[in-house]
Amino acid sequence: MDGYFYALLIVGLVSTIMCLVAGLMKKAPNDPTIYSVLAIEVVLLVYLVGSIVRVALGEQIAGEPWEFWGYLITALIIPLGAVYWAILERTRWSNFVLAAVGVTVFVMGARMNQIWY
Repeated sequence: MDGYFYALLIVGLVSTIMCLVAGLMKKAPNDPTIYSVLAIEVVLLVYLVGSIVRVALGEQIAGEPWEFWGYLITALIIPLGAVYWAILERTRWSNFVLAAVGVTVFVMGARMNQIWY
């Protein structure tokens, strides 16, 4: 396990809890819930840059590189899609879509960590 995985775990968990609570309180998506998902995107962008640097410095991915990069690119798209959804559909249900991002990206991050090591 590396720091990127733990960052995804912490930020994803906080975002999921925030979005679930907002959805259960029957609130529409607001700045804190949307920004919490965008924080996941920032962590993923740092993960992307860090991975590129690690590969450029000669570190090898233990698994299939195409699989790792596929997971990472897909994980980068998920938060953007959820935020787009939340902006278009301003109902409480969008908060549940935003909440799913943290869990989904965490699982993908765990798989990326397995592939890397």
